[in-house]
Amino acid sequence: MTELFAHGWSFYAIAIPAVVLMGLSKSGFGAGFGALAVPLMALVVPVPQAAAIMLPLLAVMDAMGLAALVRECDRGLIKLLLPAGLLGTVIGTVLFGVLSAHTVAGVVGAITLLFLAIRLVFPPKADAPPPPRWLGFLLGAVSGFTSFVAHAGGPPVSFYVLPLRLSPIRFTATMAVFFAAVNLSKWIPYAFLGLIDTRNLWTSLTLAPFAPLGVWLGLHVVRRINQVWFYRLFNIGMALTGSKLLWDAVR
Repeated sequence: MTELFAHGWSFYAIAIPAVVLMGLSKSGFGAGFGALAVPLMALVVPVPQAAAIMLPLLAVMDAMGLAALVRECDRGLIKLLLPAGLLGTVIGTVLFGVLSAHTVAGVVGAITLLFLAIRLVFPPKADAPPPPRWLGFLLGAVSGFTSFVAHAGGPPVSFYVLPLRLSPIRFTATMAVFFAAVNLSKWIPYAFLGLIDTRNLWTSLTLAPFAPLGVWLGLHVVRRINQVWFYRLFNIGMALTGSKLLWDAVR
């Protein structure tokens, strides 16, 4: 039983809201907030350990999201993004330990804020052509890499998908399928790198009851929310995420 509470209560006071926040992002509602989960947990444990604890919880969330959304995804986008995302996880495995998680998070945060600033100053026009496919592959690979290091893959791939102006449910479903596959691909590298151990798994098990809560709440809302408000909330989440990631890196 002592292994179940290997961390103090201060850890759980931060980890439980982080897990619920990640669940909300996996449902699509509050999707911009998902990359905050690991930085929040990193306030009380090292970033690699926070990522390792979150991985089994992501499996639970992904299973719920897939069950509810897999039929709604854009299969053409998945065919483009998924090979790139898997390539990114390979790069993340090779470079693990070379680039610190805080450095990667800082770069993701800076790019996120830059992207939002560009969208604010130069809002996309309704008749604008979709971004080129090569950009989708590139950002998909970056997303796989940042997801491997700190489960912060949402912002890069969103830069490509957001201008496509998908409906909230189609956007959510496409992201759910993409990240379910990317997260599944992390298990063997994480185990090889020694990140999956008994203590981290016990901690994940302790937090597991909170994983479905955020997903359930988000799925309840995402099917009802207006598209305009969906993307407004997404941008707010991205702004907070970018600021937090950049602040952590600078600090």
